[in-house]
Amino acid sequence: MESLPLVFSSGWASGINAYLVVLVLGIAERLGDLAQVPDVLARWDVLAAAGFMYAMEFIADKIPYIDSTWDAISTAIRPTAGAVIGVLLAGEASTLDQAVLGVVGGGTALLSHLVKAGGRLAINSSPEPVTNVVASVTEDFAVLGVVWFALEQPRVAAGIAGVLLVIGLVLLVVLARLVRRGWRRWKRKDPLTSSA
Repeated sequence: MESLPLVFSSGWASGINAYLVVLVLGIAERLGDLAQVPDVLARWDVLAAAGFMYAMEFIADKIPYIDSTWDAISTAIRPTAGAVIGVLLAGEASTLDQAVLGVVGGGTALLSHLVKAGGRLAINSSPEPVTNVVASVTEDFAVLGVVWFALEQPRVAAGIAGVLLVIGLVLLVVLARLVRRGWRRWKRKDPLTSSA
């Protein structure tokens, strides 16, 4: 269970951008041969796939309505990635510890994904695209910072991820009206034609 803080932080980050989490952990393992990061995340094929998917998300995340469509698709992917990363970080732990860390990683990823997806729906209630770009870049820097910091100071990073998660959930409740408005607009629009 010593991996719990790193699992929590990477789970939170996976809910925002799972591909970037895999890239950060994999690159960190390649550069530093870290004991807490499994070798599988540093394989070239895993890094290439994560890099390609991150590039797609990097673009999709900045386009109004496309971002919400991407989030809808990612509802199954991000929590699953958080759970898998949690199990991988458990390493040779007992089956029970692996199960607990998988649930922590997946559950945290699901909560932060809901915060991200809801926040993007609120942002999409506004017709301008600038907030999408600012939100996306901010999320990417937060994910990069929290995961990289978690490799050095896992407990502190877990605390930061916990605070960010609570703030996000509170904001989501406060912005519920905008989220509903963004949801109605997203359902009415064809994301592929609205960006043309």
